[in-house]
Amino acid sequence: MALHTRLTRLLGIEHPIIQGGMAWTATAELAAAVSNAGAIGIIGAGHMPTDLLREQIRLAKTLTDKPFGVNLMLLTPHIDDIVQMVLDEHVPMVTTGAGNPGKYMASLKTAGIKVLPITPSVALAQRMESIGADAIIGEGMEAGGHIGELTTMVLVPQLVDAVEIPVVAAGGIADGRGVAAAFALGAEGVQLGTRFISATECTVHPAVKERVLKAKDRDTVVTGRSTGHPVRVLKNKLARQIMELDRENRPEEIEELGTGKLALAMRQGDVDMGSLMAGQSAAMVCKIEPAADIVHELVHDAEAIMRSLHEKATGE
Repeated sequence: MALHTRLTRLLGIEHPIIQGGMAWTATAELAAAVSNAGAIGIIGAGHMPTDLLREQIRLAKTLTDKPFGVNLMLLTPHIDDIVQMVLDEHVPMVTTGAGNPGKYMASLKTAGIKVLPITPSVALAQRMESIGADAIIGEGMEAGGHIGELTTMVLVPQLVDAVEIPVVAAGGIADGRGVAAAFALGAEGVQLGTRFISATECTVHPAVKERVLKAKDRDTVVTGRSTGHPVRVLKNKLARQIMELDRENRPEEIEELGTGKLALAMRQGDVDMGSLMAGQSAAMVCKIEPAADIVHELVHDAEAIMRSLHEKATGE
């Protein structure tokens, strides 16, 4: 029971699995390893300087001849320069978040770049479809980083009913059971971020990987609600300070305190005052292993589960 869908045909990949474009976490090394495994890797642009992102894209091209993508964080002040550079480098696909990609849609599509916006709601998904999105990534609040209000379980089937283009499920998926469940909800692919933090090729600081591996079921919290841009992270000193400012409704101080803290954690290993963006699925991540092994396990287990369900339903 092969997991071949409109998404695999759209992106020219073997497995309908997208590695989440986590800023300061999803580098060229990880993206290339995931793509080489038959899924599709994403370089997380975040607030990365344009020249550094160009270096990452070119490094990925030396590490894989398979399709890979870039996640565009649309609130980045120099996003115009980043999009132009992505066009110049002929990146095969982009995912977008934290804004509306409408301004760039025509130029991206003209260049043959596939555009997959990350959306937390039906209304936004329909709007993205209307302006030319190739597929939708429906991300539930279980995910790490910036989140919406709906869970993956209720968001995905509503998106499937609301749009004609393929829907990718994201948020809370870490193993083959989650992949099979996403397909049962009508998705044609999945996106995983947190599970890939534990990949051997992920270049985050080892202290961050250790925190993910040690995470329990209630070890993530949502911070920054008062700013209007809530973020799910692993509990630490920074998270507690931000939650206190949330209770006091001091969003400006939260923005100031949070500046630069993601890189502080992921690149420098400060797991106390850095922002440990990770999803609730962190509690399901148990070991560090090559990205190819993660992809293989996801596909193998999902196919086995779906085959077993089919046999039970048909009595075969």
